[in-house]
Amino acid sequence: MLVSLNWLKEYVDTSALTDAELAERITRSGIEVDAVIDSSYNMSNVVIGHVEAKEKHPEADKLSICQVNVGADELQQIICGAPNVDAGQNVIVALPGAVLPGGMKIKKAKLRGEVSNGMICSLQELGVESKLVPKAYAEGIYVIASDVAPGTDALDYLHYRDTILELDLTPNRSDALSMLGVAYEVAAILNTTVTLPNTAITPIAAKASDKLSLRVEDTHANPMYVAKVVQNVKVQPSPLWLQQRLMAAGVRPLNNVVDITNFVLMEYGQPLHAFDYDRLQTGEIVVRKATEGEKIVTLDTQERTLQATDLVITNGKEPVAIAGVMGGANSEVTDETTTVVIEAAYFEGQGVRQTSRRLGLRSDSSARFEKGVDPNRVQKAADRAASLLVELAGGEVLADDVVFDELNKEEKQIIVSPDFVNARLGMKISMDEMKGILERLQFGVTAENGKLTLAVPTRRQDIVIAEDIVEEIARLYGYDQIPMTLPQGATQIGKLTPYQADRRVVRDVMEGAGLYQAMTYSLTSSVAAQKYALKKAPVTKLLMPMSEERSTLRQSLIPSLVESVAHNVARSNNSVALYEVGSVFLGQNEHGQPYEEEHVAAVITGKWLDHAWQGETKQVDFFVLKGVIEALMIKLGLHERISFVKAEVDGLHPGRTAHILLDGEMVGLIGGLHPATQKEAGVKDTYVMELNLFALLAAANDKPLLSYTAVPRFPGMSRDIALVMNKDTAAGEVVAAIKQANVKLLQNITVFDVYEGDKMAEGKKSVAFSLTYLDPEHTLKDEEVVAAHNKVLKAIATIEGTEVR
Repeated sequence: MLVSLNWLKEYVDTSALTDAELAERITRSGIEVDAVIDSSYNMSNVVIGHVEAKEKHPEADKLSICQVNVGADELQQIICGAPNVDAGQNVIVALPGAVLPGGMKIKKAKLRGEVSNGMICSLQELGVESKLVPKAYAEGIYVIASDVAPGTDALDYLHYRDTILELDLTPNRSDALSMLGVAYEVAAILNTTVTLPNTAITPIAAKASDKLSLRVEDTHANPMYVAKVVQNVKVQPSPLWLQQRLMAAGVRPLNNVVDITNFVLMEYGQPLHAFDYDRLQTGEIVVRKATEGEKIVTLDTQERTLQATDLVITNGKEPVAIAGVMGGANSEVTDETTTVVIEAAYFEGQGVRQTSRRLGLRSDSSARFEKGVDPNRVQKAADRAASLLVELAGGEVLADDVVFDELNKEEKQIIVSPDFVNARLGMKISMDEMKGILERLQFGVTAENGKLTLAVPTRRQDIVIAEDIVEEIARLYGYDQIPMTLPQGATQIGKLTPYQADRRVVRDVMEGAGLYQAMTYSLTSSVAAQKYALKKAPVTKLLMPMSEERSTLRQSLIPSLVESVAHNVARSNNSVALYEVGSVFLGQNEHGQPYEEEHVAAVITGKWLDHAWQGETKQVDFFVLKGVIEALMIKLGLHERISFVKAEVDGLHPGRTAHILLDGEMVGLIGGLHPATQKEAGVKDTYVMELNLFALLAAANDKPLLSYTAVPRFPGMSRDIALVMNKDTAAGEVVAAIKQANVKLLQNITVFDVYEGDKMAEGKKSVAFSLTYLDPEHTLKDEEVVAAHNKVLKAIATIEGTEVR
């Protein structure tokens, strides 16, 4: 919400404070002021000039030589490139020495051989956003229509010596979406009064009901509708003060009729709409639900297809407006309009919100109806607009408005006691102080039997319960007046839960291995939602997704991590190692909500920094990522319970993919992306893994995760063996068979070579293992190692098709 202080001062006296002090007081009272903007931008030496003569520049087709009176009958030659400059105009002139917004300094200059003593300005060059400049002057200089003496200070004349406050309103403070709402707030802060606008009207004898009929079919969606008829209106540009008020509020001026409706919208917070009576054709207004598939072309020239849930304003035959959202092009006010129907209505907020969101059409009107408007301002806003149409458009207001009214306008009643308030604030505010604060906020207050009975102004839709009154008292009394106190009662030192501590260990391991943490969207496309999922479960879709790419809750972290890698690779960052700890969503629980399960996933591509080899880098492969998983399992104390089993997963390479088993139950997967998947994503040699973190941490040993094994005092011995085995036999099967033999002295088994060359028989491969034997109590003897090694060989012999090479 943009608030012009020049405009605000028409309703409330703020002279006791500077603009900066006022902004500070508003922020301290609970409405944050994001910015304090000087709309003059400290400009000077900018005056009103009168173009006495204009001729074409002899050396440039698009430039004009203008003789401009800048005051005291002083003529200055100024070169101007605007297409709409002409003799006889009053224009804005920046004289030499002026500094315009953006740091543009105006100096005497020569343009194609001709002297230019200043610049004739557009509004954009004075700091006005292009979208706010009236269309007639959007592509050229601004022409002042009224008579004004040359040399007059342009910033004063244009009302640019103003301060704009940018308010950051929370959704509940819909009352502050209007100048009067802000005026009430400031008056309460300063303990002063509000001067209300003049809404007095002297109607003519003719009756509006003779020209217009009204029927409201959906009284829930539209409990109040006011139509005022104003005839003999002259549509023309608005006076300068009105244009400036609108531009200061972020609204583009169009013509006096439309500008008046927008002005009252900003002033009262009550949306209005102006219909051309003659273009309505039927002399009838019917408020009803749209028929399914019904169409309307709105004021933005877009054709909209309506649904049966949308509320529309019709002429009895076809829609002429989408209620609370936007008017239709078939009834808009034009330069030929002479009779205007002013609509002021109360539309139910939820219906406006649903229609606005579905159509992707958000307006100043819909934003206010969604949050709730003051039911007691509907008629007042209509009267204010009609009085301005009389004043600024020469209109005549017909008597007896056409009105439908079943709207509840009663004020809510809330009862609170000082003890209730003080108990929640930890303060000792007297009843009289509370009563004074609430009266400053325009609450009706009655003090009886030690309690306050309050009548809440209808503009304050956010005040519903007694706790809301506590907040109102606290913010006006001053949050900084609330005393500091120490907590009382038993206290407990905070710490992480066991699950949180274990999860932190998981992150430490992943980052210690060289991976960077990523945070990706929980929402993905319906196609990617179940890709790489560890479990099969129904997916959960959003009812109203913003896009198909973000329509479904994910069941795997891998697709989003692959997207992140592709994003990096596309920007020449070819070595990427990412991990993520996050939730996946599997089906629904007994309450109909998606069941969340926390997973950890990783993706690597490109080069990998190998700390074991003095910081050398090597190309990533399956075993690099497998090593990260094994390091994690060791840290969690699960390495003896984990195994890798060859698997096939859609989207992963069939020969480089494995399921990860915990005590025989699948808890994760690891693999390289399938070549087709890599091509689609635009990456090469990329490996992924995902683990069910819930299952892992539930199974983690109770012993401290930071346990250690003492450095052995006695040397170990190693034996290398090469086995010839079937190609489809996994090395993990051999390792599992050896472990099942329970060889006491065997400390470690490592695969260090795989050979599948021409010297091997068809269907066979050679796999080399290194076995380490160790007894922590004494130095091993050869016969002990031989006995242990023979047990290993017997275990290997049980695997079909496997023999020592």
